Amino acid sequence: MGTTQLESVPEPKYWHLKTVLTEALDSEFSVGEILPNERDLAARFGVARATLRQALEQLELEGRLQRRRGVGTTVAPPRVGVAVGTEQHAWPGAASDAWQSVDCEQAAPPAAVATALETGADEPVHTVRRSRMSHGQPVATELLYIPAASVPDLTAIDAPSGPARARAVLRELQHLTLEGQDRAVELGSARADDAKELDRLPGSPVLVVTTRFFAAGRTAALSVATYRADTCRLTFGDSPEVEIHHDPERQAS
Repeated sequence: MGTTQLESVPEPKYWHLKTVLTEALDSEFSVGEILPNERDLAARFGVARATLRQALEQLELEGRLQRRRGVGTTVAPPRVGVAVGTEQHAWPGAASDAWQSVDCEQAAPPAAVATALETGADEPVHTVRRSRMSHGQPVATELLYIPAASVPDLTAIDAPSGPARARAVLRELQHLTLEGQDRAVELGSARADDAKELDRLPGSPVLVVTTRFFAAGRTAALSVATYRADTCRLTFGDSPEVEIHHDPERQAS
């Protein structure tokens, strides 16, 4: 495939280059293959390296490419379908929950979380950290904020910090009657701690799913889950197998 002239197209150069690169990925490269360096790619397509970087960043955002530490930019595998909240009336930690408890601590939450939970700005809440794996790779990390009022009997439980404490908090949460929940999804950038857990670079694109759980007429718990945008396709219904393919020749897992 030869170089492509981009000067005459009305759309931004990087956007047209992204389309050209997508065609090259489909026809010339296989999953996991390392792309040539930026200098060679820029020369091949006759563009400035800044334009090339914009196109590569967009392809990473769309999940077609992955930047791997010590390796370079590789062709990404098809996105993994991850079901989010298919059970509309289940507390975190229920039997069907796919998350694994990692740690638990009591600390004052961020201001926005304190407002949502209607707790004092400096009032400690139980902060449970959990992780989620799929097909052997980390796909999400979660911070679950639970005010003391939601688990009043926890003081009677002798559980150390760490995963055991986290599981104890989640068990106590099951005693409440879940009245409902709501959920919001937005695009974000991975913070340093989340990026480390997800094996991504800080600033990598992520999907942030915020879920509020209601009991006794108030927000009894709040979850902030961060999913890898490059590998995850979130599903919210009861049929996570449903997929839409814009390219019929590209097979999804």
